[in-house]
Amino acid sequence: MIPDIRRVSPGRPYEWFAPFGPPDPHDAAAFAPPYPDICIAAGRRTIPALRRLKRDSGRRAFTIYLNAPASGLHTADIIVAPRHDGLTGPNVVAPLTPPNRITPERLAEARAAPDPRIAALPRPRAALLVGSAEGIAHDLDHIAASLLAGGYGVMATTSRRTPARIAGALGAALSGPGGFFWDGTGENPYLAMLANADRILVTGDSVNMIGEAVATGVPVHVIEPQAPRRKFRAYLGALEEAGAVRRWRGPFEDWSYAPINSTPMVAARIWEAYAAFPDKLRRDA
Repeated sequence: MIPDIRRVSPGRPYEWFAPFGPPDPHDAAAFAPPYPDICIAAGRRTIPALRRLKRDSGRRAFTIYLNAPASGLHTADIIVAPRHDGLTGPNVVAPLTPPNRITPERLAEARAAPDPRIAALPRPRAALLVGSAEGIAHDLDHIAASLLAGGYGVMATTSRRTPARIAGALGAALSGPGGFFWDGTGENPYLAMLANADRILVTGDSVNMIGEAVATGVPVHVIEPQAPRRKFRAYLGALEEAGAVRRWRGPFEDWSYAPINSTPMVAARIWEAYAAFPDKLRRDA
């Protein structure tokens, strides 16, 4: 199945009034025929187009919205909102972690044929996953250096949100034997890092990175921001309660837990709702 990806880029004043106002007429291609059987949207600016597509399709398009919408439960037929958002309702699916593409099969494949840059690292291996590092007081390069000194093979990757100074310092710290820093060149080794890590350390600014890390079953430590938001505290607390993560105090701790991946549950709930959708349409007709 090849998805039909439709993008919206509402201008002013339409952007100002999203998600409550009408869609920008310049985005008409996003809600024009042919109408899909299923439409998935994410981001508040997509909601006006999603609602218009639903209306213009005669309400026959099954709509899914990812995240908690400010526009309420009527925004879509199914809303997939993280549990820590606290949204409840008959059409809400509230997974512990965000849906992702990390599966046991993909991890096994990445272990069976590891990236040579990672296979060359000594064991035990520690993966350092860095987001924006916003509010992180720890010097990540010093952490990487101490792990190397402790005998770990250390592999690190950053995101587009990572400040250049942090990425540069981390790259320098891992430039010697036993270290690997992905600088954006060559194939992205993110999955290979997850699959071949014995320990994972994640900066606590990325809900998605943490969710992907706990899908491995490997002990995950989180470097908590100095002033974490309420929803993040709830998210981290739930994962701690599930036994999947611990807060980074240094050094690594050892424990085990069953991998956590909410994606199959989310898919099953969506399929269940979609399977009942034609019957509902007939009743409402």
